[in-house]
Amino acid sequence: MSSDESPSQPDHFDHDNITWQPDRRRIYEVAELVDAMHRRSVDDFEAVMREINATTVASIPGAQYACVTTVGHDRAVASLAATHQYPIMLDDVQREVDEGPCLSAAWEHDTVVVANLSAETRWPRYRDAALPSTPIRSILSFRLSTEGTSEAALNLYAEPAHAFNDESIELGLIFAAHASVAWNTMRRTEQFRSALASRDLIGQAKGILMERFAIDAIAAFDLMRRLSQESNVKLVDIAGKIVADRRTND
Repeated sequence: MSSDESPSQPDHFDHDNITWQPDRRRIYEVAELVDAMHRRSVDDFEAVMREINATTVASIPGAQYACVTTVGHDRAVASLAATHQYPIMLDDVQREVDEGPCLSAAWEHDTVVVANLSAETRWPRYRDAALPSTPIRSILSFRLSTEGTSEAALNLYAEPAHAFNDESIELGLIFAAHASVAWNTMRRTEQFRSALASRDLIGQAKGILMERFAIDAIAAFDLMRRLSQESNVKLVDIAGKIVADRRTND
């Protein structure tokens, strides 16, 4: 081979024959899961997220449990894809006292580290309620980059104090980035399905009004739009009431 010739490169990588470090292999596995969510219709998103969280727990030094905590625009707290009951119990505490590390990560900070919950002073109401609820003493929370009005955080938990180190945080940030992509994919798909359902419902309501009042589709839609404006009720809710009334009277 001459000095100006470059070595031949394979057309593609054979991932199955690459020797991976365990943490790199798991990062690749999570990336494959997220890619699969993009490429095909996945009905059980929570199952995929739970698989991602389980892989994350297996990859992060010190981690025992994981959960995604979501916070709606009305501050409603929910648990998604928890790998154990403890994260759900701690989210219940956060919901009750309206404070905690996962909420702070979702609302204010990119990353929150709790080295020892027993000595924690940032959220006293959360600490006092959480300590007797579970044996969890170490918490890592990573804010997810979310679209829309909902906020979310990926949370890792361990029972011993001081369970997480710098490597835990570095790897956690990588897995949080993948979780952000999965979360946003799930949200966009849910919104798309909701939009399709709303369109179908409005179409049914238009058909009912066209038949009832002998009017065309434009007039039927205009009638629903006026009803929506005058009653300050969403158009889709007006359509739902029309369809429900028709079913009741049939």
